[in-house]
Amino acid sequence: MNGLRFGYGTNGFTNHRLADALAVIADLGYAGVALTLDHAHLDPFGPALARKVTHTADLLRDLGLGLVIETGARFLLDPWRKHAPTFLHDERARRIDFLRRAVTIGADLGAEAVSCWAGVRPADVDESTAWARLVDGVAEVVALAADRSVPIGFEPEPGMLVEDIAGWKRLRAELGAPAAFGLTLDVGHCRCLEPVGVPECVADVATHLVNVQIDDMRRGVHEHLEFGAGEIDFPPVLRALADGGYRGLVAVELPRHSHAAPEVARRSLAFLRTAEAHAVGLQGVPHDG
Repeated sequence: MNGLRFGYGTNGFTNHRLADALAVIADLGYAGVALTLDHAHLDPFGPALARKVTHTADLLRDLGLGLVIETGARFLLDPWRKHAPTFLHDERARRIDFLRRAVTIGADLGAEAVSCWAGVRPADVDESTAWARLVDGVAEVVALAADRSVPIGFEPEPGMLVEDIAGWKRLRAELGAPAAFGLTLDVGHCRCLEPVGVPECVADVATHLVNVQIDDMRRGVHEHLEFGAGEIDFPPVLRALADGGYRGLVAVELPRHSHAAPEVARRSLAFLRTAEAHAVGLQGVPHDG
């Protein structure tokens, strides 16, 4: 079993300067970082962006960190509405512009993937219109991503228009299965709402994975928990990732733990390394309930 590459998300370090967050993540022994573009961490709409991107690239190189770009900032585009606008809103052009910027930044930083999601369908937008907007918008972003050689990792998110693997497969088919359209899989989301066990989810989509987020979760409750606080048996999940040939980052996703980021990150890596050691002796992909 080849070793997995564990990373940590900067959305769990929002009280740190970006340079400090990257240094702590590297010093703890992580192999990479999932960088959420936000007003405090590499604002894609901020001044002197090119200089800051160059500086960040230098930091990542010097620290030996791999990178994925995340785009789930809560109030970056609208100070009043969380995550708005999305692909599904009337003013979706601002979301598409943001994602195009994310792809360009990702290419400049050597990112392994740029991650995004659909958004929650607005009450005044019918489902067929929402799907049409989603397909058109994602197609535009994927075309740029293909040109810049940065895959898009599209994430199913509970409560959004595309909330599960089946929805991701539908979107991929409607896009025509472009090579640059991959999957961001949040391990916790699988436990939250998928109809089969987490290792089975991983095995089902292993060939499409370009980004993995990892956290604990309980069935039916979309709450990102520290490892051991939820219901997931992690050694079989890590074994499934390794057996599926996944070589990208497996980044801890704890966006509400910034108040204790260094210690949470330390505990998380210790847990994952122990779980990975236990995964080595497992055979096949067992059910986790």
